[in-house]
Amino acid sequence: DGMGNLRVTKKGIRLEGISEFLLPLYVKEIHSRKDSPLVLQSDRNVTVNARNHMGQLTGQLTVGADAVEAQCKRFEVRASEGGKVLFSADEDEIVIGADRLKVTGTEGAVFGHSVETPHIRAEPSQDLKLESPTRSLVMEAPRGVQVNAAAGDLKASCRKELHLQSTEGEIFLNADTIRLGNLPVGSFSSSSSSSSSSSPSSSAPRQTIYELCVCPNGKLYLSPAGAGSTCQSSSNICLWS
Repeated sequence: DGMGNLRVTKKGIRLEGISEFLLPLYVKEIHSRKDSPLVLQSDRNVTVNARNHMGQLTGQLTVGADAVEAQCKRFEVRASEGGKVLFSADEDEIVIGADRLKVTGTEGAVFGHSVETPHIRAEPSQDLKLESPTRSLVMEAPRGVQVNAAAGDLKASCRKELHLQSTEGEIFLNADTIRLGNLPVGSFSSSSSSSSSSSPSSSAPRQTIYELCVCPNGKLYLSPAGAGSTCQSSSNICLWS
């Protein structure tokens, strides 16, 4: 029924222990014993080739000292239960089919080009940060972009100008309190108050109420409130802007 470690059974050929093949081995299936793993070992690398009926190479898996390389039209990783595709790659796209993609590196994820996704979120009790260190960050959607902080603050800050633009609609601010901090205070002068302003009284009440004014160029500033409007297009704020 065989010789030495090589035995011929009803199901095929059975090898016991470690076997070495000096020339190519052509088989249909290779199985290990039920209680032992199957180990393929080589001093250089282990290469598994798949060919068609014409002998042409259709797929190759190489396990080397520095890398594991797969060469095929489509590469797939499936779950052991249900056969769900967890990862697939071809020339056109790479698909990650897992329920969640988790990046644990300290530098995060770096994308060289655009990213399309319906949802980006951070771990529970963790902050979500989208950053472009040296260039701009653009978020686009044909039907709108929504940024929502359900239980916290929403802050937008920049070094230079912050632009809010609506080409066809309106900019709507809806809140119990709207505060515009650090607005410049313009000066108001009139013929009726010029004499009093030239010699201010030390007992004059402190100004606590201001009027919000808009320059012709759209700049906002504060003007001391009076009996009538104190906004002037010739204010020093509008002339110097």
